[in-house]
Amino acid sequence: MSRKAVINRKTNETDITVEIDLDGSGKYDIASGNGFLDHMLSLFSRHGLFDLKLSCKGDTEVDFHHSVEDTGISLGMALQKALGDCKGIKRYAFSYVPMDESLARVCLDIAGRPNLVYEVELSDRQIGNFDCDLIHDFFKAFTDHSMCTIHVDLIRCRNSHHGIEAIFKAFAKALSEACSINPRSSDSLPSTKGVL
Repeated sequence: MSRKAVINRKTNETDITVEIDLDGSGKYDIASGNGFLDHMLSLFSRHGLFDLKLSCKGDTEVDFHHSVEDTGISLGMALQKALGDCKGIKRYAFSYVPMDESLARVCLDIAGRPNLVYEVELSDRQIGNFDCDLIHDFFKAFTDHSMCTIHVDLIRCRNSHHGIEAIFKAFAKALSEACSINPRSSDSLPSTKGVL
């Protein structure tokens, strides 16, 4: 069973292509238009063992908001498409990841019901030319279009770069586990309702 997807999404603000293989080895080719976001998406790919190719051409002369949000939308759409009928997936997962002094926890449910709880306090408004508030927008967009429930908690943090990095690594590891196939129920949906 191939669990791959390609999404092409073009608006007046962005032109994005995402290719994802949920059963990859962590290879990536990322060009989001922002170095910090490239770094976070590369971490996501490597630590989740997703093969990810992503390119975004956006109206960065305005700012990075549209690019970051639309990247979250496109990645969420790609995940949902790659999961197909969701038969056999573990569905639930969580991960705690430390990054030096920072500690992040991400819990998620591939539920068919989008809901984001985002409890993150950062000391910095910006990292380089990247607005830290955009991480919330990224996760909201991803959650809404992947139809997942995601809880993101930054438990402690001094350095904002470390905090966001811990979040993306925890997100990658939790999503990888939730997407993985449970050999004990590989031909059924993990739901008493019979639908996700």
